[in-house]
Amino acid sequence: MAISEALGERRTVHVPGAGTIEYRELPGEGPPFVFAHGVGVNGDLWRNVAPAVADAGYRTIAPDLPLGGHSLPLSEKPDMSLPGLADILGDFVDALDLHDVTLVANDTGGAITQCYIGRRPERIARLVLTSCDAFDRYPPPAVAYLKPTARVPGGLALLGQAVRWKAVQRLPIAYGWATHNPIEPHIMDSYTRNVRTNPGVRADLRRVLVQARKSDMQAASRSVANFDRPATVVWAADDRFFPVEHGRALADLMPDARFELVENSRTFIPEDQPDALLRLLL
Repeated sequence: MAISEALGERRTVHVPGAGTIEYRELPGEGPPFVFAHGVGVNGDLWRNVAPAVADAGYRTIAPDLPLGGHSLPLSEKPDMSLPGLADILGDFVDALDLHDVTLVANDTGGAITQCYIGRRPERIARLVLTSCDAFDRYPPPAVAYLKPTARVPGGLALLGQAVRWKAVQRLPIAYGWATHNPIEPHIMDSYTRNVRTNPGVRADLRRVLVQARKSDMQAASRSVANFDRPATVVWAADDRFFPVEHGRALADLMPDARFELVENSRTFIPEDQPDALLRLLL
């Protein structure tokens, strides 16, 4: 799971129909910020952003969603399609009884968030979408091999072993196009360890990949037009996975949204440009 103690105390919550979700939380008197990550990472993605948001007086919550970087396999067998993942995120918010939430999302977490706010936005007051899947990118072409790999017996186990090595991590088909600079080794271990060592985690990730459908993504992106609360779409200028045009299109669809471009960053803006993202959040 996320190992960054700067993200706060490790906690767990039972999500009905799914299982136990781990998260880290920092206290604050202001409305809560919930940070959603994508496939192959966990709450550590937000380690350079969430603590400063908490310092500004807000409660911050960084869950480890069941996307391969988590450590507790789901105890039940929920639908892991995009709508199913949106329900897991929504049920997580419900289980913590959060209201007036600012939801911040990246990568696959942004895809899940689009589906979530289009279906059940009641608890979400503000939205920040950073570079993420949208429209016909689910998954993006560079990592589309993950879906057939998940169907091959032992495929994800072999991938988990391969991604131990820095040279593999920096390939475009791994994490190389996600950031300009290599991620710290102990954080990369946090991201990749459990898909290598935990069969239950691999089973969760397999269901996510096998059930990924572009039609679900297209419907989710169109549904953001129903979100009429303040939103900011933040895109990486150097993104190699997701076209900038998709970010502008998402912002155009939402009635109360603005678009921001972050220079010198790839998809993982919280890794490449955390200070720039923090300024936009606050």
